[in-house]
Amino acid sequence: MITSPSFLLLFSYLILCAAPCIFAADSAWNGHTPPGSSTPKTFAPYYVAPGTKGYSSSSPFIQYKGDWKIVYSPSFNHKAVHSTCQKHATISFNFNGTGVEWFGNCDKRHGTASVYVDKNLASVTNAYCNTTSPLPSQRLFSTFSLRPGPHRLVIENSGDGCVDLNDLVVTRVEQSSRPILRRQLQHRSSDTDWTLNVDGSTGVNAMQLAVISETHAIVIDKVEHNPLTINGHPAWASLFDLKSRQVTPLEMQSNSFCAGGSFLSNGTLINVGGNPVVTDHTSAADFGDLDGLQAIRIIEPCDDRHCSIKISEFHDSVRMASPRWYNTVLRIDDGSAMIMGGSKKGGWINNATVNNPTYEYYPPKDIHRSNGLPIHSPFLEQTLNSNLFPIAFSLPDGRVFIAANNDAMIYDWKTNTEERLPPIPNGVRVTYPMAGTGLLLPLSSENNYTPEVLLCGGSTVDDKKPGSEISSQDAASSQCSRIVLTREGIQAGWEVDNMPQARLMPDAVLLPTGQIVIVNGAGSGISGYGNVIDQVGVSNAANPVLTPVLYNLSADLGSRFTSQGMPSSSIPRMYHSVATLTPDGSVMIAGSNPNLDRSEIEYGTEYRVEWLSPPYMHGARPEIRKHQRSVGFGETSSLEVNRLKSDSDLKLALMDLGFVTHAVHSNSRLVFLDMERTSGNTLLFKGPPNGGVYPPGPAFLFLVEDGVPSEGVKIMVGDGKSPKVDRKAIENLLKSTQPDQYEKSRGKKGSEDEDSE
Repeated sequence: MITSPSFLLLFSYLILCAAPCIFAADSAWNGHTPPGSSTPKTFAPYYVAPGTKGYSSSSPFIQYKGDWKIVYSPSFNHKAVHSTCQKHATISFNFNGTGVEWFGNCDKRHGTASVYVDKNLASVTNAYCNTTSPLPSQRLFSTFSLRPGPHRLVIENSGDGCVDLNDLVVTRVEQSSRPILRRQLQHRSSDTDWTLNVDGSTGVNAMQLAVISETHAIVIDKVEHNPLTINGHPAWASLFDLKSRQVTPLEMQSNSFCAGGSFLSNGTLINVGGNPVVTDHTSAADFGDLDGLQAIRIIEPCDDRHCSIKISEFHDSVRMASPRWYNTVLRIDDGSAMIMGGSKKGGWINNATVNNPTYEYYPPKDIHRSNGLPIHSPFLEQTLNSNLFPIAFSLPDGRVFIAANNDAMIYDWKTNTEERLPPIPNGVRVTYPMAGTGLLLPLSSENNYTPEVLLCGGSTVDDKKPGSEISSQDAASSQCSRIVLTREGIQAGWEVDNMPQARLMPDAVLLPTGQIVIVNGAGSGISGYGNVIDQVGVSNAANPVLTPVLYNLSADLGSRFTSQGMPSSSIPRMYHSVATLTPDGSVMIAGSNPNLDRSEIEYGTEYRVEWLSPPYMHGARPEIRKHQRSVGFGETSSLEVNRLKSDSDLKLALMDLGFVTHAVHSNSRLVFLDMERTSGNTLLFKGPPNGGVYPPGPAFLFLVEDGVPSEGVKIMVGDGKSPKVDRKAIENLLKSTQPDQYEKSRGKKGSEDEDSE
């Protein structure tokens, strides 16, 4: 019998729905017709992205050798495929490009084929699948790592079944400078330099990213034609192995486009909100995805490297009270998740018609007479238009810092009161689509756990302007604003500094040393795609910023930033890019997709992963050899370590690596713990004093010796229990709301441009 805290939390939801709730019996795939669609048909991975070229099986450029037959069916692309069951029958195809994809059918009749690229065996592909009727147009083979130029593809049937050819798709990248997928190392002249290398593919665009264990990260995208396939359709989530760089597709039901996320006190990860059912532009009547606007996707991380991850959704019994797109999700001091803001449907710049200026919680709370329903926020109403994905941090006193547009406040969620802060200087807007980034600076007993916030980048573009008056060339902001959240600090106001380069959509990443590295972003424009003038491809932003910058927060004003020893990337990381610290101490950089669907034109959909390694990665490092799996608040715990020297300076960094999306790192956190005693290789330390300093939940522990951190180990802070469950609040939420109510409100009226940005 399963009795884990996370299961009990979910069960308390489901039990309330035992009688009246009806779960959909039809599959979300292969014929499912969401409201607004009129032409249901089986969805397949076949897609010719911008910047690619498709060749049907009847193309004169494809040569057949052996016994091949033409099979006709209305379910096939172009109504026909070439098929063979003859051993050693081959297909030959010469092409010019950087990648090629082979699409064919799979069923019980099909078998294996050897695939050769430029005479080298690239894959032995198995077209068998356990279905009676064929699944058409499945991606049987793909490679996107070829050098620009001429290539030859040969497919040879192994003879243990049949092989089909529906289509071939060639990727033709015009920018000859675009690097290939293989591992690429940047030159490092000394151990004092940083390095940057390309290694691995996320399989789906990395719109959202979270490290879930010492060995894995989860990657979440929107519904689109990603090259990674699961159960006969493109995946829009994947599990990335941080050690092997291998990727595994994950099944997801609803559209997670621009969702938020957070871990809970028991370690469960929730992914919240998204976009409606995609019903136009991308043949999306065929995707069969469910409405994601009210979705709460439940993910149970596993610390065993070889275990499987499942994303669960129960729209009838586990959902938000209101639709939310571009919402921020923050773990607060009681271990629950505070869900804030967003829009009631997809779009671009927020406005009063679709704004959702409210908070709600997971699990739902009966607080301020809300009984599980949303609580109004004057701040999120008054900060229109550029106020999506608010930047938020849980503070040591339990209150919450929130920045939106060019304003900021401290919100006391327990009393439902707002304390307004001085506006962000010089009219700089820091939230979508004028997106900057922010961090809560490191906390320690040495600074009495005094909270200080840093906000960097963004834009001064007028958020009341229509897209026709905004250009991709409008300058971004280089401003970094910093404020101490004490009475004296608030009275002193924001301290202003400037990065070496202006950045829109940057990512700021805390290192275990207390330093901050800023990566990604554009030098001009605003977030999104297809909305402004002077678009590059369809990107609203341009002039990618390719060199990271290091921020030393203890240095004097005016000398905190440096790019000395920093390698420059050749990969633009624009809209829908992410970056996070990983347990080995390197920074994982991924994503970029300012496009409606997968694209290979500038700026194309980016699947390559870069690894930015600080100098400490290149020499000897301390090691945590043995540790306790949980650390209580204020309790003494011990570590067994390997130290580099007996007289070194030691720090113990407790870190939340966060849930990262759209430049928002709200849950990222660094607390330096107090060490009580050191005896040889045994360290005694105290856990954080309370849930305000570190909200209960998962964490990574790094030992920092003379500025050199160990690899991080995962622990749980607190008792590991689920946040408090209020069954009456849950019952009222379910009675007062409907699942996927946005789709019901649309009925059969047809699609809207809900996924334009």
